[in-house]
Amino acid sequence: MTEPRVVTFGCRLNTYESEVMRDHAKNAGLDDAIIINTCAVTTEAERQARQSIRRLRRENPNAKIFVTGCAVQVNPDKFAKMTEIDRIFGNDAKMKAETFLMPEHERVVVNDIMSVEETASHLVSGFEGRARAFVQVQNGCDHRCTFCIIPFGRGNSRSVPMGEIVTQVRELVANGYGEVVLTGVDITSYGHDLPGKPTLGQMARRLLAQVPELPRLRISSIDPVEVDEDIFRLIETEPRLMPHMHISLQAGDDMVLKRMKRRHLRQDVIDFCDKVRALRADVTFGADIIAGFPTETDEMAENTLRLVDECGLIYLHVFPYSARPGTPAARMPQVPKDIRKERAGALRDAGEIQLNNFLKSRIGLTENVLVEKENTGHTEHFAPVTLDRVIEPGTIAKAKVIGVEDGKLKAELAG
Repeated sequence: MTEPRVVTFGCRLNTYESEVMRDHAKNAGLDDAIIINTCAVTTEAERQARQSIRRLRRENPNAKIFVTGCAVQVNPDKFAKMTEIDRIFGNDAKMKAETFLMPEHERVVVNDIMSVEETASHLVSGFEGRARAFVQVQNGCDHRCTFCIIPFGRGNSRSVPMGEIVTQVRELVANGYGEVVLTGVDITSYGHDLPGKPTLGQMARRLLAQVPELPRLRISSIDPVEVDEDIFRLIETEPRLMPHMHISLQAGDDMVLKRMKRRHLRQDVIDFCDKVRALRADVTFGADIIAGFPTETDEMAENTLRLVDECGLIYLHVFPYSARPGTPAARMPQVPKDIRKERAGALRDAGEIQLNNFLKSRIGLTENVLVEKENTGHTEHFAPVTLDRVIEPGTIAKAKVIGVEDGKLKAELAG
């Protein structure tokens, strides 16, 4: 091994944090290290992480294996029992350079995440093999959805000051990144803990004004009832804010949403999509949806399924409900696993139909494509594209769409 290797599970925030850890491990001279950054969003994600740890140990008997992330933060004792692991550290410790310099006898370093009051910003100069960069603007969550263990892995909501975000984005743009994604655990709660209580929209507006050389900005998963007026103004007036919104939806039935302790109802989502489309007609929407939440009836599931068509949701992240021990939902009457799987399949099918309809509507149009790898990339609407020839990653190229194949646009580069 020539440098530390990082294996990442889970969300975009983990992707960002993995790059921070890669830099810390390099600077600490840990060339023989494998760092596994785990996820705790489902029991399946945790199982996959443990399976990966065992496999990596078999394949790399002499490597130092470090394990961190949400699954470790929530279940440190379970991972501490794994003999394959050399060191274990929690979500707060993983972002500190000194953690990677600690003596080896300190095998388990997991603190009380609820005691952490600030999120340190880390300048990441680049992301391995990516044209798109993720910038952490917020961490943690103050809400307690009944299905979710993440607040216990991430702690309470805390924000990165605006000036530090601007500095990091400037550096990424200077290093050739054409697109930045603002990411966090609950990013619409951004700013409540900062002086002056800036909103997510105010921060995004200032960022775009202070980094005019940034070509494209995206906002990751948002709560539809917490979007502030500055975000709506940017949707209407700022072409550098990409026309793609990903909604933290989870369900489309009011009773299920109430039992989840979500902050929105079904109509709120419809109203949000209508308002955004009135401001910018071509905006596309994605959504996170849980299929088969406890107590969900066929009628409730149908309400969620219909919402996919009613709102034209085209990029769906569908998860069959997975009980997390210690959450209120795990104690509710459970839907049989085969029904959860069946409902998840129906949702994915509905999303695929919406996506294909959207992709076909782009045939004949010229798109601005951020090239990510050889001849593949994404449009402003986040539609995946295969180009007719290889081009430098990081380039934003004009390409004419000539067809659709395997859920992707096919396009010819202009000129």
